[in-house]
Amino acid sequence: MDVNQQLLESNEMLTKSIVDIAGETFRFKRTFMRVISKMESQDQEKYISQFNWFTKRVDKAVENAGLRILDLTDQEYDPGMSVTALNIEDFDPEDVLYVDQMIEPVIMKGDIIRKTGTVILRR
Repeated sequence: MDVNQQLLESNEMLTKSIVDIAGETFRFKRTFMRVISKMESQDQEKYISQFNWFTKRVDKAVENAGLRILDLTDQEYDPGMSVTALNIEDFDPEDVLYVDQMIEPVIMKGDIIRKTGTVILRR
């Protein structure tokens, strides 16, 4: 394997790692906020501030890698979206649906989808 191929593979592995971290951070935020909501407000502020600092660092890494995270919450659902709808079978084909909750975000690099999302729909 030549040096250029090794660099491409190394870059691909790094990008995949950042995609994975970004997706896990997105998912962890929902759990974190649910736990924080059970704390006293003075403690909430401290931990939310720390979490915001962490997510800014992750967002910067995502941006530096040329990636972007798409949150489609409240957008009208289209079957062509790059998402898996967990509850699509709960609706009729003629229903107008919206993304109620993003379980996992769509992550893109330019026009290329690096990771498809997972959503829950509503009417």
